[in-house]
Amino acid sequence: MSRRKVVITGMGAVTPIGNNLAEFWDGLKAGKSGGGRITQIENLESFTTTIAAEVKNFNAELYISKKEVRKMDPFTQYGLAASIMAAQDSGLDFTKEDLEKIGVIVSTGIGGLQVMEASQDIYRERGAGRLSPFVIPVMITNIVSGHVAIQYGLKGPNFCVTSACASGTHSIGEALRIIQHGEADVMITGGTEGAITPLGVGGFCALRALTTRNDDPEHASRPFDAGRDGFLIGEGAGVIVIESEEHAKARGARIYCELAGYGRTCDGHHITAPDPDAVQAARGMRLAFEDAGLKAEDIDYINAHGTSTSLNDKGETLAIKKALGETQARKVAISSTKSMTGHMLGAAGGVEAIACAMAIYEGVIPPTINYETPDPDCDLDYVPNVARKTEVRAALSNSLGFGGHNATLCFKKA
Repeated sequence: MSRRKVVITGMGAVTPIGNNLAEFWDGLKAGKSGGGRITQIENLESFTTTIAAEVKNFNAELYISKKEVRKMDPFTQYGLAASIMAAQDSGLDFTKEDLEKIGVIVSTGIGGLQVMEASQDIYRERGAGRLSPFVIPVMITNIVSGHVAIQYGLKGPNFCVTSACASGTHSIGEALRIIQHGEADVMITGGTEGAITPLGVGGFCALRALTTRNDDPEHASRPFDAGRDGFLIGEGAGVIVIESEEHAKARGARIYCELAGYGRTCDGHHITAPDPDAVQAARGMRLAFEDAGLKAEDIDYINAHGTSTSLNDKGETLAIKKALGETQARKVAISSTKSMTGHMLGAAGGVEAIACAMAIYEGVIPPTINYETPDPDCDLDYVPNVARKTEVRAALSNSLGFGGHNATLCFKKA
């Protein structure tokens, strides 16, 4: 059976630089930083990092009833809001659709950390009998997909993928496969995260993974720059609507681009550090563009994982060279939008898929901001500091998660 072509028809975003698609995309093009001092944690004195890329001025009640908002962890609020935005952007009329052929995979890397921490405090102070009956359903990682299905009465494939920082990208890739093989006509898919909590930030501080540029949060995330010293933790959600091209054209949908390829591999090397040889990260990229029927020279843009950590940025640069070949690697434009959004963990793949789709749709490549000092180990074209207007025929989006999980998506001009 031949695979069906899949296209992107809707997108929604809640991010540190904008709480809808237009604000987010305008922020990327303008090189806007989402960094600032952490406001969601009291008593920051014991933390080595006191800055983050927080979502700002987000009003969940624009999308969700006040009663339901009270029952949701922030990661669910962000994910459901972004899903509703994506559905609205797609123009889908659910009253005219076969709801058994519409599914959801909106995932998270960590889940309801805020609710988990607050519930632990209640247990210690007041005992198990005072715990809310909603503790478990509020914090579990699959609950966002459940809420999206309930919102629209969707009966198709519905689950989540939790693979750390690759969760959003894996979710979109698995949703792609479901449509390609005819199990659904439409999928709502992406990632969400709300882990700026004492345990979330404190845990990454203990790992020494976070930047400590506390006096300069707007310039703290600097992927591929020689002065990078760790990632800036972010939060939010990025969700897209994908559907078979046949279904999209039949209803007259606006098409942003084709979601054409998907690759996933594993380093099998270390729980947090990437394999320095970058063999499997490179293979994942090749699998993605070959899956799309493309060659290395067809790729115009790569949205890099680009975390602003020493090991990732060096290793990913090597992976790009191995995947595309040295000559093509030096021709392709590469940027890390984490320089602006911070590292949104399980949500990163969702918002970065949106960045790729919009780069193709508008012909603008977002920059890597805060790039000041070249690193000899990172010697490719990282679109420094200023967006670049150019045609993008095909793009890759990389996500590399703790545990050695590598995932890449390939997008093509429709």
